[in-house]
Amino acid sequence: MLGFLQGFSYGLFMTCLPWLLVGLAKPRLAVPVEPPSRLQVILRYALLVPFISMLLWLTSLWGGFGPTLMGWLAGLVAIPVALPLERRLRGWFARRREKRRQASLAAEAARRREQQQRDAHEADLTVLDPAQPPADADDLVLALCRAKQGLVDARRPDLAVQADRVYSRYRHVLGVLGSRFDSGELAFARARGLVAEVCRGAVDTLDAMASQARGVANVDGDFVRRRLSREGRQLGTAERAALMRRLELLEETEKGLRELAARNESALTVLDDTAVSMARIETGRPQASVTTEQALEELRRFVSRADRYGRGKS
Repeated sequence: MLGFLQGFSYGLFMTCLPWLLVGLAKPRLAVPVEPPSRLQVILRYALLVPFISMLLWLTSLWGGFGPTLMGWLAGLVAIPVALPLERRLRGWFARRREKRRQASLAAEAARRREQQQRDAHEADLTVLDPAQPPADADDLVLALCRAKQGLVDARRPDLAVQADRVYSRYRHVLGVLGSRFDSGELAFARARGLVAEVCRGAVDTLDAMASQARGVANVDGDFVRRRLSREGRQLGTAERAALMRRLELLEETEKGLRELAARNESALTVLDDTAVSMARIETGRPQASVTTEQALEELRRFVSRADRYGRGKS
């Protein structure tokens, strides 16, 4: 066995120089990595493989046997046999990593869809259809439909759901106002006008979000990141700077969209506060002739005397 290792180390060391020359001429033939480079050829056949052959040779010296012909022949064919095997192994690992990446992307997409569905199914949320606005839609609702369509066209359905939320709050607040005030009252007209102004501000914010999203709709951030990670060393200075600038544009746009979305969240909070405050207002005349406490006390007295009615009847 030690003689075989000694012969193998001799044969392996002898093939280092030919494979180094082949790799310098055409790296793809000598290294199984993607993308191949001459630096990898030098590291493999000037350092790594000679170190392995030297280590095997030093290990085989303990037995005191001479090199065998079979070991020497095995060392000569070791690299040609190992290269396709390593290519297949690397390809298998690459496919496995790609499957995991695709699974991760699919899970992330599913998580986003679930989040959008949760956002779309919050309390009393009505989904607007830009192609078919509600029959009783006023100018504000039509503007919300247009704003939502703009965000959908900009490939941002995650932001378009804000139009549904604004519309639902708008309907809810108007419903609360209608239940507390008569349509002819000055307070009703004043409150409705203020609510409409807040919603128009939200529409303007949605339009601004759609405009910013359209600006980077054709920039594929995933493609840019993959190219920078895979071909970063081979890219020229100008091309790398251009790709980095694309990522900066995406980050700046996302930051601006988050700020605008936060502005709309503030408007939705104001609408919720308005609905709660209006719901607390007591404008109608009470239906009961006595207070609830008085009615409860009278009912307790009646229950305490109920057994007397039974004894009297018997």
